[in-house]
Amino acid sequence: MAQFAKTTFSHASYAAFRPIYSDLFYEHVLEYHHGSQSLCIDLGTGHGLMARALASSFSEVEGIDPSAGMIQQARSSTPKEQYPNVDFHQASAESIPFLQDASTDLIIAGQAAHWFDYPKLFPELKRILRAKGTIAFIGYSDPIFIQCPKATEILKQHAYGDSLGSYWSFPGRAIVEGKLRDIEPPMSDWGEIKRIEYEPNVKMPGTGSGTMFLDKTMKIRECMSYVRTWSAVHAWQESHRDHLRREEGGNGDIVDWMFDEMREAELAWKIDDWREKEIVVEWPTGLLLANKRYCNKTIKTVQACVQA
Repeated sequence: MAQFAKTTFSHASYAAFRPIYSDLFYEHVLEYHHGSQSLCIDLGTGHGLMARALASSFSEVEGIDPSAGMIQQARSSTPKEQYPNVDFHQASAESIPFLQDASTDLIIAGQAAHWFDYPKLFPELKRILRAKGTIAFIGYSDPIFIQCPKATEILKQHAYGDSLGSYWSFPGRAIVEGKLRDIEPPMSDWGEIKRIEYEPNVKMPGTGSGTMFLDKTMKIRECMSYVRTWSAVHAWQESHRDHLRREEGGNGDIVDWMFDEMREAELAWKIDDWREKEIVVEWPTGLLLANKRYCNKTIKTVQACVQA
C-alpha cells in the first residue's frame, strides 16, 4: 500500500480506471448481514467507491485509508450534499481509536484486504464490531480479456515475469491471486464463514466458474490506463523515469510495450485505431464473509458463546 501513499501516484487515475463492483456484490453482502445497519466502516476506502455505494443502506458510513492522497480523492468524489452521512478519515485499518467498542455493524474492504496486518487487525475488528456484526472482504486479481486469450497470457507473462514480477509487494499479491483464501478469521471469534469466488472463462463472457461481481466493457486504451494503476507498474515507473509513456511524448513505458505485444498477437487488434477497440474484461474475485461470535457473559461456559 506504500505506493498508493506516494505523492507521485495518480489517485485520480485510480478512481477513473479501477473497476466498479456490481449491484449483485452488494446484494450478497447485505443478504448475509443480519445485524443492524447503523454504522458501516470501509477499510482501505481508496476513492470512496464502497462508502458511496453503501450510503443508502446505513445511517452512517466511515471510509478509512492510510493514504492522505486517497482520502483527498474520496472527499472530492463524495459531495456532502449528495452523501451527507459519509465521512472519511486517514488512519490504518489495524488501529482505529476514534471508534468505540461494539459500535460498528459492517466492516467492508474492497481490494485492500491483502495489505492488512492480520495479527493486529482481527483483535481491532473484534473490538469495534457489535454482536452480529459482519466483515466482508473482496479482492480481485489480474483482468481476463475475454475472447483475447493471447493478450491475456501476455499480460500475465509481463505481470509475473521479468518485467514487473519483482515490483509487487508480497505476500499481498499472492493473497489476491489466491482469492483471499489465505485470510483465515480465528474460529474462536468469527463464525458462519462464507467464501464466494469467480474464475472467468476467457473464451466467452459470463461463462466462468462461480459468481461474477466484476466485469466491464472497456476500450483498449482504458485497459492500458487501468494497468497503469497497478502498484507494481508505479514502482517500475519510479525506477525507469527516463521511459515516458507515448501519450506524454516519450518512447514508451512497460505498459506501451506489453500492449504492443498484445496487438501483434491478437488478429482482431490489427486495425489502425486499435486503442479505441472495445473488449470485455472480467476479473477473478474472492469474497470472504464472516460474522462476530458473541458470548453471554452471565454464564461462564464455552456453551454460552454462540454465533451471531
